[in-house]
Amino acid sequence: MGYDFLVSIIDQFGYVSLFLVLCLGLIGLPVPNEVVVMTGGAFAASGLLSPVPAYLMVFLGICSAMTFNYSIGRFAGSKVFDWFMKKKNLDKFVNQAQHMSEKYGGFALSIGLVLPVLRHVMPFVGGTNKMNYRRFALFAYPSAFLWTLIYFIIGTFVGDKVQSLGNTIADNGMIVVYVLLAVAAGAAAWLFLRNRTAKKNEKAERSM
Repeated sequence: MGYDFLVSIIDQFGYVSLFLVLCLGLIGLPVPNEVVVMTGGAFAASGLLSPVPAYLMVFLGICSAMTFNYSIGRFAGSKVFDWFMKKKNLDKFVNQAQHMSEKYGGFALSIGLVLPVLRHVMPFVGGTNKMNYRRFALFAYPSAFLWTLIYFIIGTFVGDKVQSLGNTIADNGMIVVYVLLAVAAGAAAWLFLRNRTAKKNEKAERSM
């Protein structure tokens, strides 16, 4: 129901619907952010939307939502925090976000934004902890850019399998983090080895 409705509003309203779904959350629409982002990629791959503006709306929607949550935490933190802690389904995520923040500092925000539910809680906790906006932007926006771009690209390949794949990702958030870290580490290692080989070849050519 939720996914079919998502597809229908994107089909009718195009780019702006991607922004609004991610920015406002459309209360009552049980579709994970991952599914929304990948659906944008699938629409772009089908030719119904252009890739650049579609991705831009996705990225801006996510950034707007987490900036709003950060602002709520920064300016109305104590009252909202107490409300969160009274909710059984939310208090554990708030506690987890607090623990991550104490252990990893600003990097906890970058990691938390990749995870379902925590991506909504981490900015709020950052605001509650009085993290200044520059520091928040430094850790939040690059992370949002990276994970939304990855899912958007995945969406261009999976097509009609977006819903099942997105739900699987949402249910296994930590696995996603480990996979992304492994991919990032592999890419960094490949770049390091390539640059090292290029330097060796350059030295060899100079010595000839």
